[in-house]
Amino acid sequence: MSHLFPNAQPRTSAPFRFDIVGSFLRPEALKHARHQCSCGDISCADLTQVEDHEIAKLVEQQKAVGLHAISDGEFRRTFWHLDFLSALDGVEEVDTEKFSVQFKHHNVRPKTLKIVDKIDFSESHPFVEHFRSLQKLAGETEVKLTIPSPSMLHLITNVRATDYMAIPRYENNNQQLLDDIADAYIKAMNIFYKLGCRNLQLDDTSWGEFCAEDKREAYQARGFNLDQIAKDYVYMVNKIIEAKPADLAITMHICRGNFRSTWFSAGGYEPVAETLFGTCRVDGFFLEYDSDRSGDFKPLRFIKDQQVVLGLVTSKSGELENRDEIIERIKEATQYVDINQLCLSPQCGFASTEEGNILTEEQQWAKLAFIRDIARDVWGE
Repeated sequence: MSHLFPNAQPRTSAPFRFDIVGSFLRPEALKHARHQCSCGDISCADLTQVEDHEIAKLVEQQKAVGLHAISDGEFRRTFWHLDFLSALDGVEEVDTEKFSVQFKHHNVRPKTLKIVDKIDFSESHPFVEHFRSLQKLAGETEVKLTIPSPSMLHLITNVRATDYMAIPRYENNNQQLLDDIADAYIKAMNIFYKLGCRNLQLDDTSWGEFCAEDKREAYQARGFNLDQIAKDYVYMVNKIIEAKPADLAITMHICRGNFRSTWFSAGGYEPVAETLFGTCRVDGFFLEYDSDRSGDFKPLRFIKDQQVVLGLVTSKSGELENRDEIIERIKEATQYVDINQLCLSPQCGFASTEEGNILTEEQQWAKLAFIRDIARDVWGE
């Protein structure tokens, strides 16, 4: 029982009171092996051996820090989203002059996506084997699978892109595209579920973008109806939710960008809160709340029965926050959401791309221990 919040209770299902977004800093051995592979100095099989070894160590570290569900740290990916999306049937990764968004102070490797055929998901998708591998390493510990939200494929190819050319199947038929994307994700969900997945997180920067006034104005100037796009994105997610097994938890992580400790968007949740929190039926939201760029807690008044994982501890720097201030912010959030609908995590992963944020591995684990201890104080063991 918590002494800080007398009614607070621990949770035994995802999302957990102490939780993570998913990515971890890549060890130097892994970075070196990936570079060697890209240069042709070692084979893909050699790289996979290094990945397996480093993920095995990461799994034990996550168990040691007390996480109830563990990830593979996204160690097999270069980007948090493009690796998954580009391996969907009907999608290709292509080089471009610049990345689809501009981060503060840093440029991302210029890659984007192109829809070339009907969107679908097959068992040959590399993430299927990645999940199998992690399941073996995790043993009895729950595995958390993180993949980009379905909205990201539409956002990158149809909204951010200024040169979108629809294939005949999707020409003047956006609804068909939305349904094909959602159906591909339902296939993926069912395949992962059969392999044992019970904890699926959809990572999404579209909502962080739609919170930003400057980005809203820019999209509207190009003729986009952002309110309708928001409804379309909730439609896709809810279609997936309607098809999910009862014992599969599906959550959504919302971010304003996380590349080498920088960001690309700013603005509170108010512009999207009623549509997102009020109508999207995920089991929980992982929400960025580590700085004033995310605004206040008032938009949480639209939350229904979903869990809200407060990202109050930043993954963008190694300096530890003040414990009392974090607890005070949790207390502030209870003005809008019951304490037993709240959890705690970092605001994002530690390495949304292989480059990683600007902190050390030691600081990364210290952050998680800090969050764990606060969660225990607030909600009990």
